[in-house]
Amino acid sequence: MATKDEKNLQKVLEKIASMDEPRRSAMQRMHDVIVSAAPELKARIWYGMPGYARSASEPVLVFFRNDELMSLAVSEKASLAPSGGVDGRLIPSAWYFDEIDDATEKRVVEIVRGAIG
Repeated sequence: MATKDEKNLQKVLEKIASMDEPRRSAMQRMHDVIVSAAPELKARIWYGMPGYARSASEPVLVFFRNDELMSLAVSEKASLAPSGGVDGRLIPSAWYFDEIDDATEKRVVEIVRGAIG
C-alpha cells in the first residue's frame, strides 16, 4: 500500500505529465532539481501546482507554477533574508523562467537550499 508521501508524489508527477511540451520537460527538470537539491522535501499539489514541504502536514516552502509564464517561488514559510546591496531590504521570492539551463539549475539549487535553511 502506498504511503501518503508516495500518493502525493504521484499526483505531482501526473500534474507535470499533463502539461504540454516544451513546458512539461522544463517542469519535470525543475521537479528533479528540487528533489535532488533537497531530498528531505516531500512533493504535493499546492494550489493546483507542485509544492514541496518537509512533510505532508507542514507548510510548503518551495513551489513552481505553469501559468502564462513558468515560475519558481518560495512561500512565506521558507527561510527568507533581505538581498542587501542595491536591493536593500527586498527579499526575493519568485523567479520566472522559460527553460532550465545549467546556470539556472545551479541557481535553483541555491534557492531551494536557502529556502529550507
